[in-house]
Amino acid sequence: MYTKILFALLVFFTAGHAAMAEEAAPPCVATDTLCLSDMLVQQIATVKEDQWRDNTYREAAKVLTHEKRTEAALALIDKIKNPDTKAMTIRGIGMAAAEEKMTAQEYDDLFAKLSDAAAKIEHPPSHAIALTYISMAQAFAGDNEGAMNTAARMENTALRNKAYGEAGEIQATRGEIEAVKISVAGIEDSGYRDKELRIISKAFTDGKYYDHALSTAQDIKDPYQKAQAILNILVKQVTPEEVSVE
Repeated sequence: MYTKILFALLVFFTAGHAAMAEEAAPPCVATDTLCLSDMLVQQIATVKEDQWRDNTYREAAKVLTHEKRTEAALALIDKIKNPDTKAMTIRGIGMAAAEEKMTAQEYDDLFAKLSDAAAKIEHPPSHAIALTYISMAQAFAGDNEGAMNTAARMENTALRNKAYGEAGEIQATRGEIEAVKISVAGIEDSGYRDKELRIISKAFTDGKYYDHALSTAQDIKDPYQKAQAILNILVKQVTPEEVSVE
């Protein structure tokens, strides 16, 4: 009698424990990143605080892009409320894509969709910033023509100049002197152009493209900025590595 009761209790508790363990089991294997990213997106939707939810969607979009799930990443933009965070998410997707191996057509399609997403941002400054980020990401991806086209569409002169300048900086790290000349030519403000030329000359110098660095420095009109660019070329070649010019 007692044996039967003990056996029944043992079966009951064992079955109950197994059911609880099964219920508590995670829906994904930790190394299954595709499943895990889907679980993350579902979890983010339950976050009540707008800022925290928006920021986490932004980071999740980068992960999805690295997983080559760009459509899923793009879908997160509309879930974000804050316009600045939307712009940063567009940047995150673009920069993550630039780090991946994608075809020219895939980049064209993605950046066109990012431009469409930017167009939906009703806050003008955030919209302009989003376009700046797209241009920058295109330059990183090696799409120089696309970067120039995106920058040219920007109505804000200061941000348009910034987009051209940043594209030039990125191109300089790859030693692309002809692309740099095209980018710099788009900068309308002479003072800002000189500043960018000095930065670009330094980028060439850091990459040991010394001829390109000097050619760029020669285009600087401001005497001080030009002197700084030339000084930097000298410093890089004749002084110890730990010494540098600001």
